[in-house]
Order: sequence, then structure tokens, then C-alpha cells
Amino acid sequence: MRRVVGFFVRYPLVGITLGVGVVGLILLATPLSAVVPWLVGGFAALVALREGISMLRSLLRREFGLDLLALVAIVSTIAVGEYWAALIVVLMLTGGEALEDFAAGRANRELTALLDRSPQIAHRIDGDSLVDVAVDDVRVGDRILVRPSEVIPVDGVLISASGAFDESSITGESLPVDRQRGEAVSSGAVNGAGMVEIEATTLAADSQYQRIVALVREANASTAPLVRLADRYAVPFTIVSLGLAALGWAISGDPVRFAEVLVVATPCPLLIAAPVAFMGGMGRAAKEGIVMKSAGSLETLARVRTAVFDKTGTLTSGMPELVRVELAGELSERELLGLVGAAERASSHVLAQALRAAIAARGIVEPPVGEAEEVATTGVRAIVDGRTVLVGKPAFVAESVEGLERATLEPGEAAVYVGVDGAFAGAVILRDRPRPEARETLAALSALGIQRTLVVTGDVSDTAESIAAEVGIAEVHAECRPEDKVRILRELPERPVMMTGDGVNDAPVLAVAEVGIALGARGTTVASESADIVLLLDDLHGVARAVAIGQRTVSIALQSIWIGIAISIGLMLFALTGSLPAIVGAGLQEVVDLVAILAALRALRPGRREKSVAQEHVRAGVSDTRAMEGAAQGSHE
Repeated sequence: MRRVVGFFVRYPLVGITLGVGVVGLILLATPLSAVVPWLVGGFAALVALREGISMLRSLLRREFGLDLLALVAIVSTIAVGEYWAALIVVLMLTGGEALEDFAAGRANRELTALLDRSPQIAHRIDGDSLVDVAVDDVRVGDRILVRPSEVIPVDGVLISASGAFDESSITGESLPVDRQRGEAVSSGAVNGAGMVEIEATTLAADSQYQRIVALVREANASTAPLVRLADRYAVPFTIVSLGLAALGWAISGDPVRFAEVLVVATPCPLLIAAPVAFMGGMGRAAKEGIVMKSAGSLETLARVRTAVFDKTGTLTSGMPELVRVELAGELSERELLGLVGAAERASSHVLAQALRAAIAARGIVEPPVGEAEEVATTGVRAIVDGRTVLVGKPAFVAESVEGLERATLEPGEAAVYVGVDGAFAGAVILRDRPRPEARETLAALSALGIQRTLVVTGDVSDTAESIAAEVGIAEVHAECRPEDKVRILRELPERPVMMTGDGVNDAPVLAVAEVGIALGARGTTVASESADIVLLLDDLHGVARAVAIGQRTVSIALQSIWIGIAISIGLMLFALTGSLPAIVGAGLQEVVDLVAILAALRALRPGRREKSVAQEHVRAGVSDTRAMEGAAQGSHE
């Protein structure tokens, strides 16, 4: 009962319309039956007046509304004495908002589920006491108690000996993940069966899950682009509907025929079904760990013709192995690596982070750093332990040091060159392997109609071309600065362009592309903010899935529009014969609306192309497993 009351409080005009209908039916059985036409017709006229004023305001803003059909249908049915048909059209008009909200809620539930799970309270340990505080009040260094089945409120490190966590909402991993003392735990993960303590390492606003929630809120606030798509059909459909109604009047000479034709001309497939399909597509994407900030991204994805990829951390794993060190001076290998690791603190590049991790794994302690400056896409200049250290590309280092010699590289290797106090000190050789799913992803994109694929990277040509060849890309633009990447994207003739990247240097080009996709699992906040779409899972297959979902969503939206239009035109042609009473036609109009919305909700289910991408993923996984088994066998032999 409470839900019913809440519904009518939220949608009062629906309740009033139903109330007028019930009172009218009761009065028909009384001596006051003559009042019914005045009650029902008068109420319908008031609603028509209200809608007419609203429509005039829209026209003054140069916005054409499909409500014109409903308005003319109400006025015409009142004029010819079809009061009950007018009331049904009023119910359709007033109930449209409620119907749209219901369908949108069904389509959008994957996105709202992420918001509903967002933690609001944290149990902070203050000495011997436990205090519940708002998540936003948690500070770095606070000790937080997380009870069984609770969501971790902020990013932190585990203080307890061990714990098991459900990280499916963040990484997509379906099985619980075991963590040991000192390991990082992410906000949004669900604690297992035992209580654990963590130490906060970030504020709530900077935590992983809160960044995801912010993206989802942005997505929820976006306007469905199907308003634009629907507008393409609005004027022609209105003209055809009014033309058929006028034709019926002209042929029969009876104005009732005009009303009978017009009451079945439903604008619902354009007004509701198409946006519902887009919200369903966004919900479907969210279920796959793909957050789309705007429904407009879906429409653009469906038309993408060019795919551009960054290399490091996008086509490659982003976790390169330290292969060897080539020395060119008096420094030992450990001394050189210590200077490199210290200088790379100033860099946000994926390779810098991986290089520092590899150096730390060798037990090398980084000396203290004074001034440090990163030159985008080229290298780092720093004062380390009183020495001037340059780390980066050969051209960058050669500008300030003498005697630089290029390292001899195997395919897929990359060299980081080092200069110390004006002299060439050596090179650190890294190997960043292609992602195992990269080749399958590119094959899937080709099958989805992507005409051109290229790599645009700041890395040197030899390394970039080697990685591109391994994953199946022929066109490579290497040694590009951020401004070069932007220029290349702007000059591409095959539009729209989709760009995929994960680093700070990718942020400008992600913003320039018609569709920017950021690998958010390890990608930087800057890249995620600049992108239109964020992949929460560290899986390049998400790019092909996003394109497949976009194509299916637009296809379903168009199908929903045409299904509704086709049925409406069929009913209008039938009404031209005079065999469809206005009240029956008004009722059938509601059926057409329901059919169109149900057709739109199909966007929630995976389509054939999306399933084929998933099958490629499975095949890639089997292939990787076999390759690993073969490598293991070879090592044993």
C-alpha cells in the first residue's frame, strides 16, 4: 500500500486521471450520467491546455516536441465527443513519465547498484575505542576496522595477518582474493568471514572505488543522445500522422475519422523506447566493467571507423622486465640502478613505475633526490645525491652528455639511457611483452567493422614497430610528443576515431578523440577524467566489447523506433477504414508503447557480436595456458 501511495505522490497527474475515470464510470450508473462528458472532457481539456502552454514554450526555445501528436489527439477526440478516448490519451501522456522511469530504472540498475554499494561509514580505531565516522572524515594513517561482509571504505594496507576479499566489483575476479599483512587492499572490495584491520593510505575521495562511483554519477547525469536520434524521425512521423488523419477525414467526410486515426499515432517509441535502449546499453556495459560517462559514447562507438592505441601499458602489459644493464662508465650496476630508480621517482610513466619496482626487487636502496623534473614523453632530469642525472630516450640524454652509444636491442626490447654529470653512464634494457589478449582484440575490432588501426606512441621506432607487428598492427607513429599525438588524431580522415590509452601523456589525445577509452584498472586519474569510457578491468578485450555493445544498442534503439512507427502506421491505415473506434484505438496505442519498450530492454542482454568477442577471450585464455604449459615443459627438459 505504501508503494502505491508513493507512486501517486510522485506522479499526481496519473492518480488524478485515474480518479476522474473511476468517478466518471460511477456517475454513468446514476441519474448524474449527463455530467460525465463535462467531467471527463473538461479534465482532458485542462490537460491539453497545460500541454499546449508547455509546447509553446518549447517552440520559443526552438525545440520541436512529439507531444504535438498527443495534444492534437486530445483536442480532436474532445471536439468529436470521444471523451473516453481523450482520457486514455491523457493517461498515456501523464503516465509516460512513470513508464519511462520504470523502464530506465530496469535498464540502469547495473549503474545504480555500484552507487548503492558505496560505503558511507568507517569504523575508526581511536586507541582502545571504536568510533563510527563518515567515510569522508577518514585521514591517511587512520586504522580502520572492517567487519565481515562489509565494504572496505578507503584504499589501504592490511594490518591483520591475513584476509580474504571479494574484489569482483573492481577487478572482475569472481573468486575471493587472499591478502597478507602489508599488502594493499582496495576500497569497494567486500571483506570475507573475519574481521580485519587496515591502515588508510588515501582519502576517500582519492580511493579506487570512489573514483569509480564518481564516473558512474557522471554517467547517470548524462543525457541520452537518442533525443538527437529520435528527433530525426519526429517531424516526418508527425507530418505522416497528421496527413493520414486528414486523409481519413477527407475520404469519409466525418471529423470522427480524423480523431480515430490520430489516437493510434503514438510518439512513445521516439520519446521513451530509444532512450531506454541507451540506458540499457550503459547498464550492460557497466556489468562488463565498462563505465560510459555519457550515453553519447554509445552512439559514437557504433560508428567508429578508426582505432588508435598507445603502446606502453595499453598494447603491452605495462610491467616490463629488467633484462640487463649495459655499463659505459665507472659506476657499478647497483650504483647506476640506484641513481636511475631515484630519478624515476619524478616520472608518472608506466615504465618508470615498473623500473623502480624491478630495482627495489634487487634490494637496491635509492639515494636521496634533490630537484627533479620530468620532460613529457622524453625523460627525467634530477639531482641525486649531489649528481646531475638524466634518464630517458637517447636524444634527450645526448643533448646534455657526451659519448652516448645506442644499445643493441632484440625485437621487443626498449632501452632507457642514463647520463651522470655530463657523461654517458650506460643503458638499462627492458622487455615489455604484448598483452596476451591484444591480437584477439584487434581481430575482433576488425570483425566489428573498424577500417583502420594504428599505434601512436612516444616510444622509439624499433620497439614500437616490434610490438605492433606482434599484435597485428601495420601502421605505427613512434617518438611522438603529446602535441604530435593530438595532431595525428586530428588529421585522420576515417572518422569517428577511438583512442585507447592509460597514462598521463594520453590525457590530451583521449580528450581530442571522438571516443576516448582509458584502461582505468591501472590507468591514471588524469587519463580516466579525460576519457569518455573507463575500463575498470585490466583487460583489452573491453575495447572490443564496448564497440560491440555500442553497435547493438544503437541497432536495438533504431529497431524499437521502427517497430513502434510501423505498428502505429499499420493501425492508422486500419483506422482509415472506419473499423477502429477511437476508444479501442487509444487502448491499442498503450499496447504499442509497451511493445516498443520491451523491444528496447533487449539492450540489457548480450548480443551475438558481444558473445563472439567473449568466445575470442576464452580461446585466447586457452591459447595462453597452452603456451605457458609448453614453456614449462621446455624448461623441465
